Amino acid sequence: MWVNPEEVLLASALWMTERANPYFILQKRKGHGDGGGGLAGLLVGTLDVVLDSSARVAPYRILYQTPDSLVYWTIAHGSSRKEITENWEWLEQNLLQTLSIFENENDITTFVKGKIQGIIAEYNKSHDIREDDDTDKFKEAIAKFHKLFVMPEEEKLVNYYSCSYWKGKVPRQGWLYLSINHLCFYSYLLGKEGEGVFSTNELTPKKCSGLFQYYICFSDFRDLDARAKSERYRALFRLPKDEKLDGHTDCTLWTPFNKMHILGQMFVSTNYICFTSKEETACSLIIPLREVTIVEKADSCNVLPSPLSISTKNKMTFLFANLKDRDFLVQRISDFLQQTTSKIYFEREITGSLSSSDDEVGTFNLNDSRVPTATQALMTMYRRRSPEEFNPKLAKEFLKEQAWKNHFTEYGQGVCMYRTEKTKELVLQGIPENMRGELWLLFSGAINEMATHPGYYEDLVEKSMGKYNLATEEIERDLHRSLPEHPAFQNEMGIAALRRVLTAYAFRNPNIGYCQAMNIVTSVLLLYAKEEEAFWLLVALCERMLPDYYNTRVVGALVDQGVFEELAHVYVPQLYDCMQALSVISTISLSWFLTLFLSVMPFESAVVVVDCFFYEGIKVIFQLALSVLDANIHQLLSCKDDGEAMTILGRYLDSVTNKDSTLPPIPHLHSLLTDNGEPHPEVDIFKLVRSSYEKFGSIRADVIEQMRFKQRLRVIQAIEDTTKRNVVRTIVTETPFSIDELEELYTLFKAEHLTSCYWGSTSNPMSRHDPSLPYLEQYRMDLEQFKVLFALLFPWACGTHTDDLALRVFRLLDHNADALINFREFICGLSVMCHGDLTEKLKFLYKIHVLPGGQFIELCKTLYNMFSEDPSEQELYHATATVTSLLLEMGEVGKLFCSPAHKTDEEDEDERIAVPSRSKQERHQLEDSSPKDTATSCAMLLSDDDTSVSSYSVLSAGSHELQCEDIAEDTVLIRSGAAAAGHHGRRGGLPHSVSIDKDWAITFEQFLASVLTEQALVQYFEKPVEIAARITNAKNVRKVGHQHMSLSDYEISLSG
Repeated sequence: MWVNPEEVLLASALWMTERANPYFILQKRKGHGDGGGGLAGLLVGTLDVVLDSSARVAPYRILYQTPDSLVYWTIAHGSSRKEITENWEWLEQNLLQTLSIFENENDITTFVKGKIQGIIAEYNKSHDIREDDDTDKFKEAIAKFHKLFVMPEEEKLVNYYSCSYWKGKVPRQGWLYLSINHLCFYSYLLGKEGEGVFSTNELTPKKCSGLFQYYICFSDFRDLDARAKSERYRALFRLPKDEKLDGHTDCTLWTPFNKMHILGQMFVSTNYICFTSKEETACSLIIPLREVTIVEKADSCNVLPSPLSISTKNKMTFLFANLKDRDFLVQRISDFLQQTTSKIYFEREITGSLSSSDDEVGTFNLNDSRVPTATQALMTMYRRRSPEEFNPKLAKEFLKEQAWKNHFTEYGQGVCMYRTEKTKELVLQGIPENMRGELWLLFSGAINEMATHPGYYEDLVEKSMGKYNLATEEIERDLHRSLPEHPAFQNEMGIAALRRVLTAYAFRNPNIGYCQAMNIVTSVLLLYAKEEEAFWLLVALCERMLPDYYNTRVVGALVDQGVFEELAHVYVPQLYDCMQALSVISTISLSWFLTLFLSVMPFESAVVVVDCFFYEGIKVIFQLALSVLDANIHQLLSCKDDGEAMTILGRYLDSVTNKDSTLPPIPHLHSLLTDNGEPHPEVDIFKLVRSSYEKFGSIRADVIEQMRFKQRLRVIQAIEDTTKRNVVRTIVTETPFSIDELEELYTLFKAEHLTSCYWGSTSNPMSRHDPSLPYLEQYRMDLEQFKVLFALLFPWACGTHTDDLALRVFRLLDHNADALINFREFICGLSVMCHGDLTEKLKFLYKIHVLPGGQFIELCKTLYNMFSEDPSEQELYHATATVTSLLLEMGEVGKLFCSPAHKTDEEDEDERIAVPSRSKQERHQLEDSSPKDTATSCAMLLSDDDTSVSSYSVLSAGSHELQCEDIAEDTVLIRSGAAAAGHHGRRGGLPHSVSIDKDWAITFEQFLASVLTEQALVQYFEKPVEIAARITNAKNVRKVGHQHMSLSDYEISLSG
């Protein structure tokens, strides 16, 4: 492939020249392919692998050089001789003669470089190739991964590492590639290749430990990289999920509130400029580009080198200094500003056109006409104070409000406010009631998403209202359970607002939809924020601050439960063993975390926790939970069971009070408080929060994220293991397979489903994996996936007839006819074939040929192919021919007793199945033929070369059509061997002259009786099948299926 020209100083080092002309040189890397340079070549090949040289994936290259220059330029490289030869021939045919016209060597170089860059640009344009986050080094790794292990393009590389693979006592240095579905290893040492491919489904931490020893982790592969840095950046400043970090640099920020230059880092992304100080709590700053009016370079001086001034719409100016590459930084910010301005103008145009349009567009109303509209935070509508009302609580609330107003004056107000230790102190003292909604929006980052998505919530409400699904049903059920003790939700206004917000979010994010506990949190958000603000706060909670908490399996809450257990082990070790023995931690953490203590504390106290959560994030919840355990440590150590422990904790939380609250007391009955003992002494919420900071404030957010990552793998594996155990437990009594065999089969079933969906399928695997469904329905398989496992596991699968037989089996197993089968249905069919008795197996075989489109001749073909690799193949074949003859004769005899005169009712007709009618000559031939002759005729029919026995469907019989519902379950279509043989060589099935005769029938009893006459067939069907060997073979085939050619094989396949 063509590459942007790069300068090369030593053209011959480690490379061998194969072709050359006055301007271009084609070279091959030493140590690659046959004749690679002896010992030196082996050493070069080894170094390429160990040092991750790009020559390993592209061992051929073309250099450009002018005759009088010592400088070479790489203009193309290739993975094979064929690929590089195509580039070489293009150069000779299109460029070589043209270059001889130029007189100046600089002009030649400029022309060649421009030509190559033009080719690359044209290719990228025609193939819609865009720039991405991946570094060049990582792109090389992707190419190596796909080439070395022959992986499909859909298999995405996640990361790669330098490591050694231990085999015996000798480690092999190489590279470990981690993709979505595989763990792959490659090494090349002194001419010997070592390769391994492991499916992630088969890997466990125990299996991996000791297998690989990591030596170094490269810092150049995505740095865990652009994406990881962007994630940390978004989490640190609470930015929208799609914000991508462009870069960061050290600098200083002038802080007018203390008149100092604070050392820290500036972060620049597509829509934001952010700053955080080196000293964690000193200062942080978020400047949305939509708020920026001026970016200018100030004059440098000794005190203030390379300063940059940024002004915003709210008249604030921020002065950064000590910036490296200031000019480049200003250019990047200017580029992003231009994009932001364009977006704002576009949004204004759209909004303006909508608002000025006629009635045909219609005006949006946040509610329908049946209920009043909540135009403000619900709390303000239920707080009625008389002007003369004044008491110490209100005085304290007034002082809090004044403190925040003074803070805004000194540090700025809105999203561009300086956030310092003073801000945190004010939050810990409690946010005033009438400022809560505004500050929650600010600290959560929800204000940014709301500002950049004008009209989004209204559109969602308009689209979602009046539509019904499972989520809306659950929402309706829980509406009146959301803070029922609060007057705001004792009338239709509050209930309707809650319905709209929850329904809108369910339509925004159908993967979550609605989960219990969302109603409690959302109702609190509505008390302090307007509807649209509450919606964006809910988005921030569900999608950024509490990821994966509110889904069917509450994975995020389970992850944080594991993190909490780890933290408890570190910070309250004396209590940890007791709590684990009583299984208390897992019980309490879910209810505490899912509702942010709102369901376990008095309301006026719990909102203080929510204040701190929106400012500091999840670390506050962990700190507070540890403080609650620590405060009750002695009582908990004396508990004898989990019920006693839960009662102690419930009474403690119920006693947490907020003496500063100006709200009227709201009744709160804690669900865990079950005894009639003395109430716990009151605990002040502000003292409890401060205590949590003093004792456990050292817990850092980045450490929590690392712990979450580790726990997530464990939780997901535990969920999958639980699903597998429940599925196996459900069906183990229905099948003769052992539990171990069922678990192995389930793993194969699930792996085939996910892998085939992921690799190149048009269907989304998650569309058929709904965690809310019963365990047995969570993974289902379509026909194409079933065919793969049918060929690997089912004993009747053999030969070219396998896919057709798999189709028939699939239709029979698909009871609800949705073109998908679950694991129970899959095992049902496999159990019959492996462990069924003779009658069950024959009944199953009979039924799969009764289904629409089934016919007797296909049954014969199935039998013949089934025996094609059996040691007793000839004997079974002759036995099949004999049985076929018997069945044909039975059909003839049955016809004699089934004249229209003998039909007394409709049931007699339903017991028979239509078959092609014969001429008198054909019947005479059948009557005169011996069993041997008939067997010969059947052999001709079953021959793969005889296309006259192609499928005959009863639905294509013209005016004599027989509907499928007329076919009884215990009868099967038959077609005479003589009739088919008489038309040998004719394609397209039955001749047009053949009509349907409804008087010819073969019942299952006749089929069974015929098979019982042949001992060879009886022995074959009575023989049990050991599934263990087939499972092992299936696992091996799956591994081999994703194996790859050696490098030398790859070279040969491409070059010749």
